Amino acid sequence: MSPGGGGDRDALQNVRAWRPALALLLSLVGFGISLYMTIEHYTGNNALACPANSTFNCLKVTTSPQSMLLGVPVALLGLVFFTALVIVNLPVLWRSSLQWVAWLRLAMVVGGMGYVIYLIYAELFLIKAVCLWCTGIHVDTFLLFVLVVSSLPGSAPRLVEA
Repeated sequence: MSPGGGGDRDALQNVRAWRPALALLLSLVGFGISLYMTIEHYTGNNALACPANSTFNCLKVTTSPQSMLLGVPVALLGLVFFTALVIVNLPVLWRSSLQWVAWLRLAMVVGGMGYVIYLIYAELFLIKAVCLWCTGIHVDTFLLFVLVVSSLPGSAPRLVEA
């Protein structure tokens, strides 16, 4: 037990202190990759920095029918998604007493992870090619998902205890 009497609670607070910073960093990484992919989509350069072979082919993935959702490029949807995640993952909002922020953050990463699962399916079974930039987004989204889900008891304690 610590001299202040907090014991495990003090240790947990120290562990939790890095979570908002990491969540913001991961959101910014996702934002950066999505911005790059969106710019590439709209400039039409088809010059993605990605190898092209029988397994990896970013151009094949990003120009496939699955790269659009209702006429909107998936890259642009990712940019909007990560812009919103940057906002809800600001450290000040992690410390907010507004519990709906924690639940919104959770809903966003759960929805994002669901879409990532579809996109991985599309790459592997429909397009039959993998985009390394997309894989970066998939890994980033998964890491955010794990971080947010594992942080929920600390970020919305009253709702979890209820």
